[in-house]
Amino acid sequence: MSVPYAKLPAWAEYGLIPLVNLIVAFAVAGLVVLLVGESPLEAAYHMINGAFGRGEYIGFTLYYATTFIFTGLAVAVAFHAGLFNIGGEGQAYVAGIGVALACLSLDRIMPWYVVFPVAILGAALFGAAWAFIPGWLQAKRGSHIVITTIMFNFIAASLMNYMLNRVMKPLGSMSLETRTFEAGGQLPKLDWLMKIFGLSVGTSPFNVTFLLALAAAFGVWVLIWRTRLGYEMRTMGHSPAAARYAGIKEARIIVITMMISGALAGMMALNPIMGETYRMQLDFVQGAGFVGIAVALMGRSHPAGIIPAAILFGVLYQGGAEISFEMPSISRDMIVIIQGLVILFAGALEHMFRPAITRAVLAVSGRGHTEAAVKGA
Repeated sequence: MSVPYAKLPAWAEYGLIPLVNLIVAFAVAGLVVLLVGESPLEAAYHMINGAFGRGEYIGFTLYYATTFIFTGLAVAVAFHAGLFNIGGEGQAYVAGIGVALACLSLDRIMPWYVVFPVAILGAALFGAAWAFIPGWLQAKRGSHIVITTIMFNFIAASLMNYMLNRVMKPLGSMSLETRTFEAGGQLPKLDWLMKIFGLSVGTSPFNVTFLLALAAAFGVWVLIWRTRLGYEMRTMGHSPAAARYAGIKEARIIVITMMISGALAGMMALNPIMGETYRMQLDFVQGAGFVGIAVALMGRSHPAGIIPAAILFGVLYQGGAEISFEMPSISRDMIVIIQGLVILFAGALEHMFRPAITRAVLAVSGRGHTEAAVKGA
C-alpha cells in the first residue's frame, strides 16, 4: 500500500488529520478577513464568544448541532455501504410532512411526550420512504445514487411547496406554513440540563431533540459495528466483489442502507418544526442536508467524530451571526465563505496533507519501535 493511504493510528486518523485540515481552513479564512481590512483575532474572539459566551449562545450552538448530527449520521451510514446520499435535503423536507401531520392531528388532544414518539415515527417513515426510491433505482435499475438523490431534492422542494400552498396552509393565510401547533406539538427546552452547569437557555430553541440525536448516534454505532447488518454494509462499502462472493445480497443492502439514511435525515425535521417554530414552514431545512456531508467527512463517518464536527458547524453558524453583528464589514456572505472553506478542507481537500502526516507519523512510530527494540536488547 502506498504511503499516503497507509493505515494510521486512530489518534492520527480521527484526530490529527481533521485538526490539521481545520487549522488550515481557519488560517485561510483569516486571510479572507484581512482582505476586508478586519482583524482575524478579533473575528475569532467574536465567533468563540458568540458561540459559548453565554448560556443562551451555547443553546443556539447546540440547537444547530442537533440538526447537523442527524444529517451527518445519515450521510455516514450511506458512506459505510459505499453509497453517497446527497439527498438529505429532500428526505428532511418530506419528513417534515410526517412531523406536521402528527402534530396537527394530536397537538390539541395529547401532551408533547405522546405526540413526540408519533412525530419521530412519522419523520423516520417519510424520510425512509423518500430515500427508498433512489435506493431501489440503483439496486434494481443501476441508476447512479448521486444523480437520483440530488434530483429528488428538487422534487421534494416542489412537493413541499404544493403541500403548504394547497393542502396544509390554513384558510385565509398568505404564508406558506401550517398553523402554529398547540402545546402538544411543542417540545420542551432543556433548561434542566443547562442549569446543571449554572446556565440558562434563554431564548434559544435548545430542546429535547438533542437527546434524541445523541441516542441516534449511539444507535448508529451499534448498527455499524455491533450487528450483522452493519458488517454486511461495511463489507459492501469496502469491496462489493467480496460482498457478493460472501453471499451478501447487494440490492438488499443498498435499499436498507438508503432507508436508514433517509430516516436519520428525516428526523432532523423534528428540531426546527417541533423545537423552534412550532409549525412547518417552506424552507425549514436551510441547507442542513448538505452540511451533513461535511460533518460526516470531518467526523470520519464515526458517531464519536460526527458529534464534535456537528458542534463545530454549530459554532460556525451561531458564532458567524455574532461576527456579522459586531463587525458589520464582515457580512453574512463572508461567513458563508468561512463555512465553505471548512467544508472544502474537510471534504474535497481532505487528503491534501495526508501524505506528509503519514510520513511523519510512520517516522515517529518507526523511531519508537526502534528505541523499544534497543532497550529490550
